[in-house]
Amino acid sequence: MKLSKVSQLVMVSAIGLVLATVLSGCLYVTVDFIYVACSGGTATSGTGQIQIYAVDSASGALRPSGTTVPSGGSQPVSLAATADYANLYVANQSGTVVHFTISSFGQLTQSDAVTVPFVPASIAVNTAGTYLYVAGGSSPGHVAVYPLSSGKIGTLASNTSLIVPGYANDVLIATGVTVLANNNGVYVTAYDQSAYNPGGTVTSNANPGWLFGFAVGTTGALTAATGSPYQAGVKPDAVTSDPRSLFVYATDFASNELIGYTIQGGTALSFMLNGPFKTGSEPSALTVDPRGLYVYVTDALQNSVSGYTLALSTGTPSANGGTSGASGGYTTDTDPVSILVDPSQGVFVYTANYLGNSITGSHLDPNTGTLSPNQATPYPTGPYPAAIAAIPHGNHAIQIVTP
Repeated sequence: MKLSKVSQLVMVSAIGLVLATVLSGCLYVTVDFIYVACSGGTATSGTGQIQIYAVDSASGALRPSGTTVPSGGSQPVSLAATADYANLYVANQSGTVVHFTISSFGQLTQSDAVTVPFVPASIAVNTAGTYLYVAGGSSPGHVAVYPLSSGKIGTLASNTSLIVPGYANDVLIATGVTVLANNNGVYVTAYDQSAYNPGGTVTSNANPGWLFGFAVGTTGALTAATGSPYQAGVKPDAVTSDPRSLFVYATDFASNELIGYTIQGGTALSFMLNGPFKTGSEPSALTVDPRGLYVYVTDALQNSVSGYTLALSTGTPSANGGTSGASGGYTTDTDPVSILVDPSQGVFVYTANYLGNSITGSHLDPNTGTLSPNQATPYPTGPYPAAIAAIPHGNHAIQIVTP
């Protein structure tokens, strides 16, 4: 049957539309893989899950990628990847740390696991990929060190108690851990439960919030840094360091503050001038971007992120557009509790929203540090996402900025 010219034009247009749709789908270029750990059932029971998402290089939009895997326990609370992006670790409050290998396409395969002698709260891996640090427990808190060999977790090397000198009976609860990029120092946040809880029995006149610093020996052994532990507000709940190993930052959940420290003599700390710095309500997590230019803090009660620009010479943070403080910052979904900047381009920021069952994505302006919403954000997850991690897919050109 011979078609009219109009019919031919319609057919050509339809074919073109189909081809355009197919080609546009092919133009989705994955630049990162995002991992989010969810409880999988209720907040306190059910097998934990790790979900995988691919990041679009142009928009930062997320799409599910591959198969969701069990976390190897219940109530996963922390994720950490090795610097070569070949291994991922998850800490479960049921008492395990589980190791997964990562394929070239971001897929996870469970490899091995260890049972931790306390309830883990946070984990970190050094950039050399030789040690895994686990913080957690109470009465007192602890930081445990496990050697790593080709990603596999070895036998417990040390388990250091977090005790304030002179106040051994204080009920300290460990909340966060970070390791310096140069591998030389480890820092752990902890708070005195008896001093923080209304009506609790205060067993000392010590400060309720603490940051413990340790120097790392050649065998991975931890030695207290000079002056450690350092005061850290009332209830510090997260800690991180900058990529130049010059500064350490902690969030104080109870006082709505970001506390900055300058590293001196390798691992010892001193308070930054003009600090602490105001955040939104109930800061719960923080991250420094891969260039060392910006720091972002999740404000759990406000459903927002507070953004700061860091002075390269002093590390001092200053608000960079999103209003930090009582009026709120960059908007997220409900109860953001974990945050990261993508490791490949350093232009996307993601938060895991515990009560929103979602991930919020934002675009980071590398010139100003300001954030704007990604396409189609927020992205749905499983129940109660508590931790988020990322690896780059392919080449990445992020460089640390120096003064």
